[in-house]
This record gives sequence, structure tokens and C-alpha cells, in this order.
Amino acid sequence: MSGKPLLVTCGLPYTNGPCHIGHLRTYVPADCYVRYMRRTGEDVVFICGSDNHGTPIVISAEQEGASPRELSERYHRHFDSTFRRMLIWFDRFGMTDDPVNHETTRSIVQRLLDRGYIYARTIRQSYCPDCSRFLPDRYVEGVCPYCGAIARGDECDQGCGQHLEPGEIRDAVCKICGAKAELREQEHYFFRLSGFKEFLLKYVPELRGTANARNYALGWVKEALHDWCITRTLDWGVRFPGRDDLVVYVWVDAPIGYISFTKEWAETAGADWTEYWCGDETRVTHFIGGDIIYHHCIFWPALLAGAGYGLPYAVVASGMVTIEGKKFSKSRGYVVWTNDDYLDQGLPPDYLRYYLLSYTNHTKELDFSWKVFQERVNNELVGTLGNFIYRTMHFAQKEFGGVPGVPAEPAIVEEIERTLGAVDASMQNYEFKNAADTMMALASFGNSYIQNAAPWKLIKQDRGAAEQVIANCLQIVKALVLLFEPLMPETAQRAWRMLGYDDRVADHGVHEATTPLGARAIAKPAPLFAKMEDAKIRDLEAILAARVGETKRMRKQAKGTVSIDLFSQLDIKVGRIVAAEPIRGSKNLYRLMIDLGDGQRQIVSGIAQFYTPDELIGRDVAVIANLEPTTIFGVESQGMILAAGDEASLIVPLRPVKPGTAVR
Repeated sequence: MSGKPLLVTCGLPYTNGPCHIGHLRTYVPADCYVRYMRRTGEDVVFICGSDNHGTPIVISAEQEGASPRELSERYHRHFDSTFRRMLIWFDRFGMTDDPVNHETTRSIVQRLLDRGYIYARTIRQSYCPDCSRFLPDRYVEGVCPYCGAIARGDECDQGCGQHLEPGEIRDAVCKICGAKAELREQEHYFFRLSGFKEFLLKYVPELRGTANARNYALGWVKEALHDWCITRTLDWGVRFPGRDDLVVYVWVDAPIGYISFTKEWAETAGADWTEYWCGDETRVTHFIGGDIIYHHCIFWPALLAGAGYGLPYAVVASGMVTIEGKKFSKSRGYVVWTNDDYLDQGLPPDYLRYYLLSYTNHTKELDFSWKVFQERVNNELVGTLGNFIYRTMHFAQKEFGGVPGVPAEPAIVEEIERTLGAVDASMQNYEFKNAADTMMALASFGNSYIQNAAPWKLIKQDRGAAEQVIANCLQIVKALVLLFEPLMPETAQRAWRMLGYDDRVADHGVHEATTPLGARAIAKPAPLFAKMEDAKIRDLEAILAARVGETKRMRKQAKGTVSIDLFSQLDIKVGRIVAAEPIRGSKNLYRLMIDLGDGQRQIVSGIAQFYTPDELIGRDVAVIANLEPTTIFGVESQGMILAAGDEASLIVPLRPVKPGTAVR
């Protein structure tokens, strides 16, 4: 245990939409980690808040006829309430639009200005002549200059993931009115990120947390670092020092919110916020989604270093979430809403917490399936953990009136100590699935032990021996309750009271798992978990299916018709892939060489996450051959291969045909 206090944060939820289980992939593990670390004796503060600025909130507010502040407050309350329902308890859950964050952001920006890390530059930025305004971020849509995918103004969100500066996007159109945008000059301010390359090359490899965060960030640092434009032409946000016409970019004031929320907590707790954010040795640990690694491992530490603050100690990045094997997509209906689809259906928060923590490694993709959810609840929570605890306590209460006054045998204590060591190693390394599996293995050990010892038979010949067996089992139960509390706090508290304790299990250290219970009376126990019945699962699956079907219907209605003459202008041919290789610096793109009968054509395609090169070479595919050539990620692309669905299922001929054969 370190003498330094530990500050744990979560990426801030954006206040323009409700909470879904994709959010919980970050917040539940963070809460579990905080609960566990506190119970090992660590001094931990848990901080989060809502992200209130940026163009998406302005656009959503305009569509609803509300002010951005009104919209932000509504969703702030929603997230605060939802997190509490999911038993996620922050020491402070603030708002980035509150006065403390405005003041802190301007102070840090001014320090960076004074130190020469922020400078002014006149740039050409997208402007809508019809709306008579500049178009920051998501007010504009166009073509990514790096990979050619459709992109929003600040990020290539559907292609290579590259951060985009104002004015970089090609073929820009206004998202409000659909008019073609033009470029006009305006003065903005830039953060000199390029000057931090050597610092980041040293810092990132030493950053604690998950390897996916370090490796992803290091890849970007080694390639190239571009200075970031950190101002926007908006009325909503933190005013840039000395300018009434510009606000600070949301990716500046949002992470500074971590500091502001710490200040707000410290003021009420009588603590010193600088202990957490200043000095050479801080223990700030960020839990984030995998899509914001760049911001937290590159931009944020560079900004902190430039302003003279302490640096993040660890970044823990989660894998993405899929729904029933499909890519998570609100627009396509593949989403599970935390309140509507789960909590409001009467399902316990502990079940979902357990699923999210135990399904897969924290850095891997997590698929949510109602069938798998049912299996995990029924087989593991009901059949293994709940079964062992209930049968042990039922026998103890029925035959002995409570806990026998004999200590557990050394072999049982040794098994518990081995489990404690393995769980601690996993939790310290953010391996929550391994920790959950180790805990459940102890429950399986207990089930095997009580089954083999058969105290219901033993008591007929040797009551003392049966008493010892139950004492051993109850010690395992106590260990399980203490260990599972960070994962399932509500269930653990109920089990703790069943053991005869009248205080909070969260106030007890994990090390007490081997402390004898002592003789005590216990009330008649009740099962801790209830099976998920088939009928309930069918109802939940029907809710998801209906949503997916409705979004498909709406998307189909939204598409217009084209004439046969327009379609005939497309030159679609069968091509054979003769070579495939990854494009350096991109995780999604391949450079393909395709034989079209009259020669080979180079095509860049975003299918790298779905196929290996060996799976592609020799395959016949459908190709649009008469697209205008474009440069994608520095590589010229001379056509497009056709694929269907979120997993890029290639369009292929049913029978062999020669390369160059027309599709008609």
C-alpha cells in the first residue's frame, strides 16, 4: 500500500442522451476497483461528472427548443440517478459547466499561454453562407483527408479514427441546413502538442494501467504529433481568456473537470486537492473507454505537463461492447438502455455488474446477449455461489441454530489465503474477469467440499465432526461475501446480515476473510439469487428485436429511389484479390491489389478488423471500378469493393467467373 492517496476517475458521460450498458463497461469496473482498494486500506477518492460542452449538446438543445444548460442539467441528473441505481457511488459527480470548472480551465489555459504552449494562428475554417456562421466540429460533415471515409468535423469517427483540425475536412457540408460549406479565415488558438513528443516517448511506456492504452498511444506518438486547435466559435462553453468570440475546445475543459471536481470534493471534505494533482508523484488513475485513449494518454498528459501539474499514474482502457454479436449502434437499434431495458424491468443491478466484470478480459470486446446473461446468472450466481451459501447457512441454522463456536481447519484457511492472494494480484492489475473467476472457483471448492463431506449424513454418527464441516463452510462463506462485495455490493450486504452481522460489509477489510466468525445465532436464511426464467428472457429479447426492426423500417423509409439510368452509370465488376497488406498507422485499412481482367487495380478498404490477408488473397469480390481515385491515409485508392453489414460481409459471386466480368 502506497502512502500517497489514490484518485480514481471515469471518463465523463456526455449530456445529450441516456445511459446505456456501453457506458457501464467503464463505470462498473471502476467502482469495483475503488471498493476493493478501499477494503485493502487504500485512501481512495472516486471522481466523475457530466461533460456539458461541445457542439452535439448545442445541436440537441436547438432541436428540443431548450438551452444547452437545461439539456445538460436534465441528463446530468439522469446519469447521477442511473449510476446510483447501478450501485456506482462517486465521492463527487460534478458538471463541467459549473463555475469551478470555468475558473480552473481559464487558469490552466492562461498558464499555458504564459509558458508559450498556446499560440494564435489564422486558419481557414468551414463556414455556412446560408446559416451565416462558422461550423465547428459536428456542425460540419465531409470526407476525411486521411482515409476518405465520411467524417465529422473533429474526428474521422467512421474510418481511421484520426483527430481532425478545423478546416481539414474535405467536401464539407453544413449539418444544419445541408448547404455546401466554404472556407473562411478566422484566428484561433493552438496547443503546441508537437513540442511534447520526446516527453511522451518517455512517459507513455512507463504509464501504468492496461497495455492497450500504452500501445495505442505509443503508436500515435511515434508517427507524428500535430498541434491541436483548442478554440471553437460557439456561444456555449468556457470562454477563452481575453476573447468573447471563442470558447475552449471541449477536450480541454472536459479533462480539466477531473481537477475541478476534486476541488469541489476537497472543499466539502476539508481536504487538500493539490495532494492529488500536484507534485512529482501522484496516483491519478483514469478509467476510460477505448475510443478516447488518444485524448487521455497523449493530449491530457502533455497539457498537464505544460501547465506544471502532476501526471496520470495509470490509464485503464476498456474494450468495446457489442449487442447480440452485432456492432453497438444506437442508430440501428443495437443498444440496451440501462434504465428502460434493464433496471425498469425489475432486474437486479448486481446481476449486470457481475456479467460486465466476469464476461471477458477488461480490454477485450464484450458481447451482451440475453441468453448468455441468463446462463451466467443461472449457472454461476444461482447454481454455484448462491447454492453453496444457502445450503451451508440453511444447515447451520437448522442443526446448530447458527455459527458453531469452532475455528476453521488450517487446510480451509490456506485455501482462502491462496484465493485472497490470487484475487489481489488480479485486482491490482485491473484483471477483473480473473478476479471474478478466482472468487467463483472458491465457491466451487466450497460446493465440492460440502458435497463430499455430507454433513447431513455425518451428523447422524458424529455431531462434532459435522459441526467442524459447517464451521469450515461458514468460513468460506464469510470469505466469499467479503470478496464479492466490490462486484455485487447489494447481494453481499444481504449475505453479511444472514451471517449475523449488523454493520456494513464494506467497512470490513478483505483480510478479515480468515478471521473466525465466532459463535452466533443466525436467522433463517433465504436464497440470494433468483433464476432468470425463459419467459422473462424472451420478453427482453423481444424488446431488443422490436427496436432493431423499427430502426430498420425507419432507415428504409429514409432512403430515396434512384433511376435505372443513374444506377447504370456504376461500373461494377468482379475482381480477384491478389495481394493484401495493412496500411501503416491504421488499424482498419488494407491496401489491396485486385485483378480486374485488364490489369491490376490498387484499392484501399476498411476491412482489416474483419479479415486476415490470407483470408482475402485469391477471393473474388464485387468492385466499383469507375470511382474517381482518391488518396486514403496517404495511399491512392482506385475503386471500392462492396461489402454488407456491420461486419463487412464481402459481396462475392456464387459461381466462378473471370476477373473483369460485369455485374448486371
